Amino acid sequence: MHTPPRILLVDDEPLNIDYLEQELEEKGFELLSASNGQEALNAIRESLPDLVLLDIMMPIMDGFAVLEHVKADATIRDIPIIIISANNDLQSVVKGIQRGAEDYLPKPFEPVILNARISASLERKRLRDQEQLYLQSLEKELDIAREIQTQFLPPVMPELPGWDLAPYFKAAKFVAGDYYDAFILPGGELVFVVGDVCGKGVGAALFMTLFRSLIRATASASLSLENDASNLPPSARLDGAVNITNRYIAETHEQALVFSTLVIGLIDGPTGTVTYINAGNEAPYLIRKNGELEELRPTGPVIGFDSSAVFKTRETRLEPGESLLIFTDGIPDAKAPQNEFFGHARLKDILNRPAGGPAQLVAQIGAELDAFIGEADQFDDITIFALRRI
Repeated sequence: MHTPPRILLVDDEPLNIDYLEQELEEKGFELLSASNGQEALNAIRESLPDLVLLDIMMPIMDGFAVLEHVKADATIRDIPIIIISANNDLQSVVKGIQRGAEDYLPKPFEPVILNARISASLERKRLRDQEQLYLQSLEKELDIAREIQTQFLPPVMPELPGWDLAPYFKAAKFVAGDYYDAFILPGGELVFVVGDVCGKGVGAALFMTLFRSLIRATASASLSLENDASNLPPSARLDGAVNITNRYIAETHEQALVFSTLVIGLIDGPTGTVTYINAGNEAPYLIRKNGELEELRPTGPVIGFDSSAVFKTRETRLEPGESLLIFTDGIPDAKAPQNEFFGHARLKDILNRPAGGPAQLVAQIGAELDAFIGEADQFDDITIFALRRI
């Protein structure tokens, strides 16, 4: 059943209230009244009218004070208010508009102008209400999307004897284009993945799930029905996973022009050997026992853009006590309110300080990023993955 618009009439002159009621009662409105500003404020909070006609000059609390209280209250600030003022009091009209009034009505009332401005204000409110409902619905859908996307990220880190690992993930928006993964192969090796899909928002998030799923499926399976997955050397397994994913995205989704940076590595726990491919990502830092930082530079372009791209595998080795930090460009590209970039130097400074295990390291980096960004908007997704050979 349609609910008629509720209008609150506020004036300390009973004759003005009577006149407005006579003009509006046949329009089907639900009419309320108040004779001073305090009564008006109480009625606004209790009845949540669709429109307020507010006199300026009143006892106890004038119209300006009512406007200030209403606009300071998030629950009622969007209720439109039309101020009532004498024709020759332009200064009060300007002051009322500056304090948030939507329109004004001159005294004495002209019926045509009265009805036109009430109709216009109610229509604007109706459209704003529809917009709010749409935004609430959209926000709910994005919450569902974020919940689903979160399920594509590992809830806990797998255990690899002799190793400690920890992730850090903070989306810039409801959903993210960054992703990470870690899983144990049947032979006991651990595969880790950190990637960043180009773009932001829902589009990047949809392709994030595709990249992540393809990488995991191809890295954990044999490359063909004839191959025994357990017999594949690390370089062949990584090469197959990256090339199959790259060709599929580039050929199947050519029109989307989407790509992803990627670092994928395979750890042989007992030996400390790390076989990896860096497809256009920020260079991970290998933190040696003496404090020296080594960069694992890209070994190929981004994946998903060129089906004929070539990716090389590289190998390094971590001694006990040494760590590896993988991250996306959300760290160096993070901006402070003054538009200053976080950069690589600040990250290296953190890595040069004494730290605990991977969990403490990623938490420390995350905390310093939060402090650096401050009140500025987070520009990009932030993903960090740290591992250490114990």
